[in-house]
Amino acid sequence: MASPNPPGSGKTTLYWLLLPIIIPVLISAVIYQLETFDAAPLPIDIFSNPISVPKRHDRVLSVSERIGEGLLLGPEDLAYDARKDLLFTGCHDGWIKTVSLRDDDPNVQNWTFVGGRPLGLALAPDGSLVVAEPGQGLLMVRERGTMKLLTDSAEGLRFGLTDGVDVTSDGKIYFTDASYKYPLEDLLMEFMEARPYGRLLSFDPETNQTVVLAKNLYFPNGVSLSPDQRSLIFCETLLLQCKKYYLDGEKKGIIDIFIQNLPGFPDNIRYDGEGHYWIGLASGRSYLWDIIFKYPFLRKMMVALEKNHVRIPQIIENGGLLSVDLNGQPVSLYYDKGLYQVTGGLKIGKYLYQGSLSKPYLTRIDLDQHVARDV
Repeated sequence: MASPNPPGSGKTTLYWLLLPIIIPVLISAVIYQLETFDAAPLPIDIFSNPISVPKRHDRVLSVSERIGEGLLLGPEDLAYDARKDLLFTGCHDGWIKTVSLRDDDPNVQNWTFVGGRPLGLALAPDGSLVVAEPGQGLLMVRERGTMKLLTDSAEGLRFGLTDGVDVTSDGKIYFTDASYKYPLEDLLMEFMEARPYGRLLSFDPETNQTVVLAKNLYFPNGVSLSPDQRSLIFCETLLLQCKKYYLDGEKKGIIDIFIQNLPGFPDNIRYDGEGHYWIGLASGRSYLWDIIFKYPFLRKMMVALEKNHVRIPQIIENGGLLSVDLNGQPVSLYYDKGLYQVTGGLKIGKYLYQGSLSKPYLTRIDLDQHVARDV
């Protein structure tokens, strides 16, 4: 006859079963208490439901053509010289590269090495290329490859992450410093802390004067002048919105909301000359992202785990390109579940070119053949 279980054996078994759960929880609690990182709450209204987009194409990967594969390493922003049918892009190896669009098979060439990790690009009226390089500041590169630093600080505060840029027809430059606190390599820390460390600025090459137009912005990113150049639109990534800054007229210096509750995190923005802005969405929104940004303690825990070499699973997907009209009304969305770190788009003729922070190529979509459909 089997012996009865000794008193307390059931509790002991339960204890050993729970131990693999209890230990990680206790370790996490200790790590959290020791972590000095301080995450901030975000405005509650950013957690509203995303806007509805009337037309969509949700299979972008299957219809995209790759350009310069292996030669264009993280082609972040795009600038187009229509006179030469030449596309400029900045790569994470420090090179500004060109893509000739004159032939059926686009040709990639090294143009100028600027170092660092060039982000925003814009052509000046004289053919020079203005480059936002996060670590150096705002650069100007001449056609012969000579490089000049235009500005790297304003109001006594050095830029931390020079990001988006655009240039007026008379050469005035508008750009963003996405964060004066965190450099590009600490992007996760910037997003997890979620404080307004960004600025919108201007630089006048005639006077060499740098002016802060707006401050206390939540990661201001891409910049695009309006067609009449009396205003500009800039993306505010952390707040899932784009804002309009008035450069002229009765509302000069005023900032309005241009579009909010975006279906993803906006990066660059470009006007296509045909009545639409194209906004790059680095990642689509999700329930998980909304929860993470809603509760600062979750973001603090994520940073604490990262610092202790616990890798956080990648949760970025459904990136793409959103087109909106001049009034900020959504028109169409080109995206894919497998797309992420999409930085921006540029429409040239029938093609929509798409940049990336990490992919080793550009992609383009033939919009005549692949039309976004009514939802």
